[in-house]
This record gives sequence, structure tokens and C-alpha cells, in this order.
Amino acid sequence: MTTPPGDLRPDCRRCAALCCVALPFARSADFAVDKPGGRPCGNLTADDRCGIHADLRTSGYTGCTVFDCLGAGQHVTQHTFGGRSWRDSPDVASSMFEVFPVVRRLHELRWYVEEALGLPAAADLHPALDDAAERLRHLADGTPTDLESCDTDALRAEVTPLLRAASALARTGKRRRRGRRGPVDWAGADRIGARLGGAALRGANLRGAYLIAADLRNADLRGADLTGADLRDADLRGANLFTALFLTPSQLAAARGDHTTTIPARLPRPTHWNT
Repeated sequence: MTTPPGDLRPDCRRCAALCCVALPFARSADFAVDKPGGRPCGNLTADDRCGIHADLRTSGYTGCTVFDCLGAGQHVTQHTFGGRSWRDSPDVASSMFEVFPVVRRLHELRWYVEEALGLPAAADLHPALDDAAERLRHLADGTPTDLESCDTDALRAEVTPLLRAASALARTGKRRRRGRRGPVDWAGADRIGARLGGAALRGANLRGAYLIAADLRNADLRGADLTGADLRDADLRGANLFTALFLTPSQLAAARGDHTTTIPARLPRPTHWNT
């Protein structure tokens, strides 16, 4: 599988700290306080840096450490608004805050589509996936007005069948040709806290599965489709996710792992995992 394009990776140096201002969060295990959307976080400094960045987890802001804008922050700041900032240009602040999550959703869809384009088994779908990727790029490059009216739910509904078809080809093609039994299908299943240590989940369909706090130590998750799977506090120590499909940096960061966890080469290893 190919490495996602560089524009789908966050570059905080070229962003106006949009994730720290535009997005709301509620006081919970992930955030120490309530914050409405459009209001700067109390930890944000005047130079758009986090004043407690090194201590986010111990300060009650675990949610910040697992968020990944997939490049939406710098795109909105540098491309959509031409380098302007909500600080220096209050007239564009509300539009920036509204557009940021839209571009983030477009980039997430592109992340999945770009990964599907790297699957040899889905070669027959590549022309349609290429078209989808180009359309998503074009939409993300739109004006603020265009983006504010963009229906990302409708786009997801259009793209999802392509991604599911690509996933099925990558996960089950060879097994079916060899007459083997199909992989586990736990799409949307509740496996919260499940004891799945050493589980054979190679090629499994885990789309949207609830794996919160599940014990997945030493599980074989190669080729498993993890689109939207909730991996918060899942124990991935020793697990093999090397060829896992549609896994995002945020999902990995929300889970627990260490140096024995095998992850796809295209993804960064969470800095808070034990080494």
C-alpha cells in the first residue's frame, strides 16, 4: 500500500491553530474543561502554540493527542484563506471555523480513497477511485462559500460503496479463489472490553466495530478493514496490523501499544506508546 500524499499530513507550523479554536469539546475523560466551537482553548498561546503540549495527557487533554486534521488545518489557512489568520482577520474567523471541519471530512475521504488506489487487488476499481480522488481534491480547493455548502454526508454515501468493494477484493479475493472460509465479519459489532488476545482476525471486516478497551494483544489484524472502528484504549501490544486497511493516525493514537505492535509503514507510531 502506498504512503498517503503529503498534503494529507498535518503541518501545524502552517496552520492558524484551527483545531484549538474552531472545534468544541466537552468536559470528559478526554478533555479537562468545556469549550464551545469558535473560542480559543485556554491553553493556546499568542503565537498559536499549545502551552501544555508536552503535558496534554497528564493535564486531562487526551483528546487533543489523538486528533489528526489530516492536513485540513494548513490547507484552510494557506490555500482557502491565502495565509490569513482568524487573529489578524476577524472578518474571516467564522468562515474559517465553519470550513475547517468540512475540509477535514473531505481529506478523510481522500485518505481512504488514496489507500484504496494502492491496493493491487482493487485494480479494476482504480479508474473510479481516481475520479473520486480528483473530485475530492477539487472540492477541497473550493472557495469558502463553496465549502460551506458542501454536502460531505452525500459524498461519503457515494464513495463508501467503492471503498467497501475495494476492501472486499483485498480481504477475500485470494481466500475465495483457494476455497477457504471467509474472514470474520464484525462490522458494527459491539466488542467493547472483549478478550481477543491472540485472535485470528486476518482479513476481518471490522468496519465501525466497537473495540473500546478490547484486549487485542498479539492479535493478527493483517488485512483487516478497520474503517471507523473505535479503538479507544484497545490494547494492541504485540498485535500485527502491518497490512490493516483504512486505519488512520487518530485510531492508532487512541489505542494502547508499544514497540511490539506492528503497524503499517505509512502511519506514524504514536509518540505516547511505550518504547
